Amino acid sequence: MKIKQFLFCSIGVSLLLASCQKNEIYQDGQQLEDELLLTKTELAYPDTEGSIHTLYYGLTEVTVEKINDTYVLDGDIVFALDQLTTTPSNDENRSVGRTGGRWPNNIVHYSIDPNLPNQQRVIDAIAHWENNTAIEFVQRTNQSSYVYFKPGGGCSSFVGKIGGKQDITLASGCSTGSTIHEIGHAIGLWHEQSRIDRDNYITVNFQNIQQGRAFNFQTYAQQGQDGDEYTSALDFNSIMLYSSYAFSANGQPTIVRTNGSTYNTQRNGLSTGDIQGVNIMYPGGGTGGGNTCDGVSAWSSSQNYQQGDRVTYQGNLYERTATSWVLLGPCEAVTSDICDGVSPWSNTQSYSQGDRVTYQGNLYERTATGWSLIGACG
Repeated sequence: MKIKQFLFCSIGVSLLLASCQKNEIYQDGQQLEDELLLTKTELAYPDTEGSIHTLYYGLTEVTVEKINDTYVLDGDIVFALDQLTTTPSNDENRSVGRTGGRWPNNIVHYSIDPNLPNQQRVIDAIAHWENNTAIEFVQRTNQSSYVYFKPGGGCSSFVGKIGGKQDITLASGCSTGSTIHEIGHAIGLWHEQSRIDRDNYITVNFQNIQQGRAFNFQTYAQQGQDGDEYTSALDFNSIMLYSSYAFSANGQPTIVRTNGSTYNTQRNGLSTGDIQGVNIMYPGGGTGGGNTCDGVSAWSSSQNYQQGDRVTYQGNLYERTATSWVLLGPCEAVTSDICDGVSPWSNTQSYSQGDRVTYQGNLYERTATGWSLIGACG
């Protein structure tokens, strides 16, 4: 059977399945969508309570909630089980707040699960980020580190580049705004109300928080995180801010302004403050071809370095934090052809879901039911 014929058959089957499941998918997502409109708080597992654990993220002690096969912090920030340990670990290949876990060269590679409903929200969210920041999103070919947008029961993301495949999970009720929010986590942003100076602007009403969820309202300092703030004040317009009623146990506000009044949060897009901070984290001019370490000097023992400085060392790119060096990733070429390094399709080869091939000038990815066209080579 020729691949072309099989691809068309796969598309037909996929459309049929999508038609049968569409009502069920969107019906299930309506409750989550209603909750997001009310509270403006993204949740990885809505209406699910897990067990509370105190573990270590590198050298940092964190309190998280274990649900299924993930640890959850702040409602929608997720950690894989192997990211957290029971004892401190001096592993520099971990993102540390907003100072590490950067995507080298301002490029985030990504892929979209073909079963994700309403993929336009991902496309629109990516366009919003690219139109307002210096970050570029490039469809993955054979890159080992990339963001994978997939369907799930809630809205969630890892924080910063963790290395390897990292999921952004989107239930059908997660809007374009929520997708922009989750991408914010993936590029390295924590929630706005976690700032260490937040008490100058807000008051947390711990008596109104759901039992066992108070850890979601800790500041960076309380968590021991190495986080930086790139704006001078808490931004009430930030797309990364919790609502006044996040995790409320009694319908009363959990976060208010210092004068006692509630505030409105938004999920329309990045605020001016969001853009200002991200552009400091990812300054312009970092995109394009070449090598992720181009223009970065090699580390020198005779040089004094400040927080934010970057160096190369033994083939890797590092960034200086307040306390140490953080590994950003290996020095590697950034290719402009999406088919570079991808082998052509062969009828003698067995393929698994996620494998990619080239065929007649195009790039394809294997799904659970067939082959999905990614785009033209070049």
